[in-house]
Amino acid sequence: MIEGVWLAGLVLGLVLLLVGEFNGRIALRAPSKILASSCFIGLAAAHGSLVGPTAGWLLAALCLCWLGDVLLLGSSRPAFLGGLVAFLLGHLAYVGAFAVAGLDAGAAGIAAAVLVVPAVFVFRWLKPNLPGPMVGPVFAYMVVISLMLAGAVGRLAMDAPPRILVAAVMFYVSDLAVARNRFVAPGPMNRLWGLPLYYGAMALLALGV
Repeated sequence: MIEGVWLAGLVLGLVLLLVGEFNGRIALRAPSKILASSCFIGLAAAHGSLVGPTAGWLLAALCLCWLGDVLLLGSSRPAFLGGLVAFLLGHLAYVGAFAVAGLDAGAAGIAAAVLVVPAVFVFRWLKPNLPGPMVGPVFAYMVVISLMLAGAVGRLAMDAPPRILVAAVMFYVSDLAVARNRFVAPGPMNRLWGLPLYYGAMALLALGV
């Protein structure tokens, strides 16, 4: 019952956020985004995911993503960079949670090697549009999110629920929408597909790793 309330709040926040993005209602963006992001932390607590050996790592990941969401409400480069750093640390926290929960290092290593290929393509796609000071941070972020996705593969190899890998893939793809919106082709259509993927990923990860 309580989990359903948190999930409903997340969906409501997401819908209001999309409305705010598409209708240009700036005043709606911040409260709706904070609502949606706060609800994935509440969902984790209500589900019981914030107990046990992975609790600290998972809570850190969720809170860092919450912070990243708030920072990305700003449009300045410092705000974007702050959001990027928050999410980078969030992904490292997810990797820590996966490692504590148990992952197959061999499977994760193979996945990491394979993920070099899309990472190279994405970086080459973004680089012509990256301001000089952003090249290093974006490269570092791509490395870390690839490690997070590889860690999810390693978790799956240890008989973890498939939703963990699904969530990691959704998160990875949602970040392409953020990058496209920031550096390549800004516009509300990026958020139309990126935001549902992101919040869907966070809801799935809130159920535990």
